[in-house]
Amino acid sequence: MWRKCLSSLVASQRQVQPMLRLMHHHHPNQAPATRPPKILITGGLGQLGIECAKLLRSQYGSESVILSDIIKPSQAVLENGPYIFADILDFKGLQKIVVNHRIDWLIHFSALLSAVGEQNVPLAVRVNIEGVHNVIELAKQYKLRIFVPSTIGAFGPDSPRNPTPNVTIQRPRTIYGVSKVHAELIGEYYYHKFGLDFRCLRFPGVISSDPPGGGTTDYAVAVFHEALRHGKYTCYLKPDTRLPMMYIEDCLRALLEFMRAPNEQLKRRVYNVTAMSFTPEELVDKLSKHVPHLHVTYKPDSRQLIADSWPQVFDDSDARRDWHWKHKYDLTNLVDFMVKDVQENYINVENGERQTIKI
Repeated sequence: MWRKCLSSLVASQRQVQPMLRLMHHHHPNQAPATRPPKILITGGLGQLGIECAKLLRSQYGSESVILSDIIKPSQAVLENGPYIFADILDFKGLQKIVVNHRIDWLIHFSALLSAVGEQNVPLAVRVNIEGVHNVIELAKQYKLRIFVPSTIGAFGPDSPRNPTPNVTIQRPRTIYGVSKVHAELIGEYYYHKFGLDFRCLRFPGVISSDPPGGGTTDYAVAVFHEALRHGKYTCYLKPDTRLPMMYIEDCLRALLEFMRAPNEQLKRRVYNVTAMSFTPEELVDKLSKHVPHLHVTYKPDSRQLIADSWPQVFDDSDARRDWHWKHKYDLTNLVDFMVKDVQENYINVENGERQTIKI
């Protein structure tokens, strides 16, 4: 499902594309000046992959970005550019892809999220830790620029929560968080030891119209789907649980700008990025303006313990200083866009005849 609201981001990036491309020619791991970088996205059918591919294809051409996963893709995915099967636990298979397709950048989205990982720790270890070992070693071997996302979940109850600085205590208590700290550290190690062009952003909760995928912050997605369908929602977090968040358009723009930033601008390999922090209660208050009779009840479950150990406010001043990160969406326009997007792209599409809440 292509998101209509990303068109403005694509258009604005096109305007600065020629200038930014000039930046690429100064780094030895970059694609030659004669062609755009060839990019492989792993775990491409998750929340970020399809939209990331769409944005990168708008910059570098459809054939330059290869989406991959172990899931059978929809016809829409196949029609929008190259898609291949790639198992991140199969190192030789990954080698074959990098060599055959002359890959320059690897964007590694494959991961089990926080709540799902807690239900299947052995699988989370394999996907989130062994998988990272494979792609990091692959990037070293073939001199790729590699991006691995991290998360607010990489912090724990011993970390300062308001605000959480870029460098501080990290003692997470989920396998998701532990695996992300591991990814950050091994990526930095390969940078210092082998000169690997490793780049990592710690994302907050990312909000998009895609149905929730098992993250602790996904209440902020689920509430839109449930409110617009049924006018009610049962939240698994307490009403005053403050967490950092980011609209998907800002998230993808941050990724693109970070990947394009000249190496000499980067003072570190891992950066916090964020846009806003809010509580379920504050989100529901804004959403109630669109769904006047919205009824929300709060029944905290095991995800509350996870949220209570995470940052409340993220300090991303290093990213704003070093590579000039700026967010565009605050809570008000986030809600406006999400209501419109979920209504148009999901509810109206699923059942054109069904009566939907007027917005």
